[in-house]
Formats: sequence, C-alpha cells, structure tokens
Amino acid sequence: MRIIVGIAGASGVIYGIRLLEYLKAMPDVQTHLVLTKTARMNIPIETDWIVKNVEALADKTYHNNDLGAAIASGSYKTDGMIVAACAMKTLSAIANSYADDLLVRAADVVLKERRTLVLMPRETPLHAGHCELLSKVCALGAIVAPPMPAMYIRPQSVDDLVDHAVGRILDQFGLEAPDMQRWDGIASARNRL
Repeated sequence: MRIIVGIAGASGVIYGIRLLEYLKAMPDVQTHLVLTKTARMNIPIETDWIVKNVEALADKTYHNNDLGAAIASGSYKTDGMIVAACAMKTLSAIANSYADDLLVRAADVVLKERRTLVLMPRETPLHAGHCELLSKVCALGAIVAPPMPAMYIRPQSVDDLVDHAVGRILDQFGLEAPDMQRWDGIASARNRL
C-alpha cells in the first residue's frame, strides 16, 4: 500500500506525526510525505519533534515546491492521501483545484483518480466560507474527518485523543491502529466503569 501524507500549516501537526509513526510500523505501507512551510514552522513550536526526524518517519519526502515529483501525476499509483492537519488555506486550494504547490497537486491528483483523500481540518469556530469549502471538497469526493474528541474512550491524556483520531483516519484505508479503543455498545461502556 502506498499512502501520501501531507502536513499543512494548521495547528495540530501531531496528528500527521502520529500517523507517520503508525504507518512506519506497518511493513506493507509505503509513505510519501509533503510538509508545507508553515507545517515546518509548527513542528518545533507544537511538539518536541524536529523536522528532519519527522521526515525520517516517511519512506520518501518531497519538497512542497517539487511539482515534478512522482506523486504529482495520476500515473503514479497510490492508495490515497491524508492531510493532517489541514489548514483552511490548504482546504481552499484543494476545493478550488488551485494546485500551485505539491501538497495541493497531490490531493488534486488523488481526487481526479478517484482515490481516497482524507482531510483533517483543524479550525474552530467555522464561518460560512469554511463550511462551503468543506461541503465542496465532500462533493469532490474527499472525506472530511476533523479530529473530534471521543469522550467514550475516557481519555487520560492528549495522546489518547490524538491516537483515537488517527485510528479513525486509518480506518478509512482498512488499516488497524494498535490498541484502538472502539465503541462496543452501552453495556460494554458501563462494564468499564
């Protein structure tokens, strides 16, 4: 399986990093990483990671200006792409096919080839323009999956919330996150109390 991971400049780069960590542990998955300039800026601001160590999690890393990269063409077969986190600027560019950088071009290719594109927008509150863009990318075939906290898992840390959100994204590709806590009905939830 070949998956493109884009990390855009929205707050929440940890979602993309954790995704890369999980995918690296899956021997049958090859990852292709694109970081925007603001993602590169946010990594050391929001996490203890440095950019080169995040890049080392991927099998292949591309510069966002490299519009000649393999992932910029539909003839280069992938199973899809995840943008985690997805900035509103990136969402707007994807919704409007404004592919002036590699991350957006790769997303546009995934959409035109009818492959799986999952976007994790990280913005709140949303105004009507944001909602229109979210609706537009859904109409184009993207899956919009904001990292909403699942309180039924009774999170003990931010990591619990991040892991659960990333696990739900992996579900979109038929991949299993380790130790994914799933809803198993009200009776099971009560038994955990």
